[in-house]
Amino acid sequence: MFSTLRRRLQRSSEDDLDDIGQSTESSSLRTKSRRPPNTAFRQQRLKSWQPILVSKVVLPMLLVVAIICIPIGIAFLLTTYNIQALIVNYTHCNTTATTDYSDVPSKYLDYHFKNSKNSTIKWKYDNDVCTVSFAIPSDIEGPVYLYYKLTNFYQNHRKYVESYDWQQLRGKAVAYDDVESDCSPMRYRDSKIIYPCGLVANSMFNDTFANPVNTETDEEYEFSAKGIAWASDLSLYKTSKYNVSEIVPPEGWLEKYPDGYTEEDLENIASDERFMNWMKTAALPSFMKLYGRNTTSSLQAGTYTMDIGCNYPVSIFGGTKSVVISTSTILGGRHMAIGICYLIVGGISVVFMLAFLVKQLFTRKQTDHSFLDGLNESQSNTNPEIETLREVL
Repeated sequence: MFSTLRRRLQRSSEDDLDDIGQSTESSSLRTKSRRPPNTAFRQQRLKSWQPILVSKVVLPMLLVVAIICIPIGIAFLLTTYNIQALIVNYTHCNTTATTDYSDVPSKYLDYHFKNSKNSTIKWKYDNDVCTVSFAIPSDIEGPVYLYYKLTNFYQNHRKYVESYDWQQLRGKAVAYDDVESDCSPMRYRDSKIIYPCGLVANSMFNDTFANPVNTETDEEYEFSAKGIAWASDLSLYKTSKYNVSEIVPPEGWLEKYPDGYTEEDLENIASDERFMNWMKTAALPSFMKLYGRNTTSSLQAGTYTMDIGCNYPVSIFGGTKSVVISTSTILGGRHMAIGICYLIVGGISVVFMLAFLVKQLFTRKQTDHSFLDGLNESQSNTNPEIETLREVL
């Protein structure tokens, strides 16, 4: 009797061990499983909505897009078209112009005036100065802006964009060894710190534009360098705390500061709004930057001369440089692209709307019973099963 009891106890213990082993194995399998939890989100069973683009939805949608885009495009074009502008590409003034006035080739000109389609523009070159003579056919009401334009200059290159020391620009006297490494190779010169360091400051545009002079009255039309930078930038640039004996100008500034800096120079750099505009790098290789403005008086009709000091080389990067005198609107300068884009979108919407409307009016739906009858009429004699199925349906 006791032997039988012992055998039963042994079998039960073995069964328990097997159950424990199986449960341990199954738990380890569950632990190693990578199957996501059985939830609606993890198993991608969330409710979704898929619109059905029927004609009564698509046609009004296209009509609304056309109604919105076409008037906006027309308004943009009319607004920008009324902007008056004069653009002279003086890149080749040193090789094309002579010491006497001659007509500027038309490929180097672009201008638009309200009351006239013609303007007499001439130039001459002498001692690194390109003198441009241009005629203003009618008064141009202010504000009038003076820009310079560069092409094929990639200010958006990553190494170029990062090549400056922000602490220097904020006025701090950064120690010799702490100058930003991104400024290389424009960190040091002659065992002194370059201020401001970096490629951006070193490549600053340094052509000069004199105020236009009316040849009849000898009066200058003054373009001021005040108020041309963003208001947010004015509070960022501070006068440097460097001692002038510790720093040197960048190589590209040697013509302006051949003998180094003075204390007054450091104050002028911190308040130079043209420098602030240059340090705000452009996103595209062709860009314009504001050089001056006149908000107090209009540019009277007449012939003007402007002296341009040609110091900035553009042949090394295959670019061009131009001087731009232009008015402006709330939309900016004379750029027609935005208005044209709106008109293109509106026109495409009208074309597709008419195409869908014609298709809706002159194409029968394949779900119509008459369409099915016509489709199956030719097959009813050869395939009686289809005819029987049609009758059942």
